[in-house]
Amino acid sequence: MSNLPFVSIIIPVKNFERTIEKTFDYLLKVDYPRERWEWVIADGGSADRTIEIIKSWQRKYPFIKLVEIPNCPSPGFARNKALASTKGDFLFFTDADCAPSENWIKEMLKHFERDPKIAAVGGEVFTLKVDPDNLVEAWCQHFRFNMVSPRYGFIKEGYYPGFPRKPLPSDIGGHKAYFFGTCNVAYRKSAMTQIGAKFWERPTGEDMDLSYQHRSRGWNFYFAPEAKVDHMHRADLRSLRKVWVTYGQAHLPLIDKYVEKKGIEIIFQFLKGNPSFLFPLPIRGFVYVGNFHLTHLCALLFILSIILNFAIGGLWMKVLMAIFAALTAHFSYQYVKWNFYMEPKSKIFTWCKMKYLTNLSFIQGGLKDLKKYRIFCVEPSF
Repeated sequence: MSNLPFVSIIIPVKNFERTIEKTFDYLLKVDYPRERWEWVIADGGSADRTIEIIKSWQRKYPFIKLVEIPNCPSPGFARNKALASTKGDFLFFTDADCAPSENWIKEMLKHFERDPKIAAVGGEVFTLKVDPDNLVEAWCQHFRFNMVSPRYGFIKEGYYPGFPRKPLPSDIGGHKAYFFGTCNVAYRKSAMTQIGAKFWERPTGEDMDLSYQHRSRGWNFYFAPEAKVDHMHRADLRSLRKVWVTYGQAHLPLIDKYVEKKGIEIIFQFLKGNPSFLFPLPIRGFVYVGNFHLTHLCALLFILSIILNFAIGGLWMKVLMAIFAALTAHFSYQYVKWNFYMEPKSKIFTWCKMKYLTNLSFIQGGLKDLKKYRIFCVEPSF
């Protein structure tokens, strides 16, 4: 028992009274000796009952540490403060709306033990519904929100690809941006110490940046889907949209840090294999061309053809109108077709609305800081 590594479980929190006790309940069920772990909870200035709940648990479980950070500027800042007080040889990260599986720690540790060049092991992320009637939670579950495997073409267990020597924008902020989110990842503390890694303190993207700090220096990342957590997601559409804005917004500073070559990468997402090419321009970034984008483009051309038909008429204008109307219908159907499989089917317009608005928020986030970074990102279609 005493030969097992000491592990630190790091959880940043701010106003998590809705879910934090459920997270604690699940953590207590994790199969690991309590004398060989600590929980380090970094509170970023909660205004609800979160701190009160943590302190009540501390009275029962001495392995729980609380680091209070009033006016905390970002989750990355909170995690860095927590890291400063950890004792563990391995640093496990999750969130206060997550439910780790019973084998979470041991499953990750066995991969670290097998290969000393592994800096991080990450597991799969599923959905845990808090309210069975909540439509936003149902949407997140159907969308596979935050799942690792679907993000990278349904990869199996194994090593992530090596970090590109000269990464393209899509290697950093796009569909090839291999990283582990901090809702379910463990890092080897000696690897972090060796390269002087820490979270950046911007509002978002800190998990991607920490991944790239290690991968760009030759450290291995291993995907272990059996080390899973269930994630309790946002309960309302407004909060979910806000998250997607921050996801898109994170890509600009990441590309600014890791991509040297100028040019806009065009990714044809609607074609098999996502072929792309780098278009020479004096700025950096990417433009995805998928069903979401083509629906809007064809709809715009359809409206334009209607206007031209009124202005100049003729058979060719009517043919163009018919072509653009058909293309708009085709790409719209391709975009929403998997919503038809969601239950209850009576909510089909709600599902389509959620899909559209979250995708729109993602794209808005990618364009938000264009002027600041001179980086142009049109995010993918879901």
